Amino acid sequence: VLRIDPPTWEEPGVVPDMTVGKRTARLDARDPADLATLRGLISRADVIVHGYRSDALDQLGLGEAVRAELRPGIVDVALDAYGWTGPWRTRRGFDSLVQMSTGIAGWGLRSGTAERPTPLPVQALDHATGYLMAAAALTGLLHRVSSGAGTSARLSLARTAAELQRLSHLRALPVVTGPAPAPAPEPFDTPWGPARLLPGPFTLGATELRWTRPPRPLGSDAPVW
Repeated sequence: VLRIDPPTWEEPGVVPDMTVGKRTARLDARDPADLATLRGLISRADVIVHGYRSDALDQLGLGEAVRAELRPGIVDVALDAYGWTGPWRTRRGFDSLVQMSTGIAGWGLRSGTAERPTPLPVQALDHATGYLMAAAALTGLLHRVSSGAGTSARLSLARTAAELQRLSHLRALPVVTGPAPAPAPEPFDTPWGPARLLPGPFTLGATELRWTRPPRPLGSDAPVW
């Protein structure tokens, strides 16, 4: 996995969590040379996962049709904040903001447990949508193996919010708990100090999630496969 970020983008609070198992590089898609590099990476990719506004890549000359032409059979998984149609389709957004605008943050206020709309204590839309995107990528790879054709999946934080609210009745079900998972016995040596990773939350058949590459700062690697 190769993560590409703009030259000045930083997420210090989440980088140690979000870069485990990945290489990280930087490219400026507005620079012709970097854009050519990015196009070359896409042309050799199996899966591309991106989280831009719905029109952002089109403005850079990397719209869906271009990506499919660069890499026939690519599995293309896209995320935005407010969906792919309608007046908010190009609006920026992030988890807590979408919780506010979709009404999730108002649950506590309406139930009398909060004095004002308050987002959930976890980034539920990010986590839930991330699992859906992973499922879309795996489904796309399976489809390509069986048919040779690529796939395009579009997800949004707002749609995930709607689905979670539709399942709100599940709050009445008992919570299933178990023993806390044991972290990996051998720590990773990271730029932030030694870190022990918890095991993955699921398996794919007999295949367990595992990582051999420790987390690293953004831009630590060259933009090559």
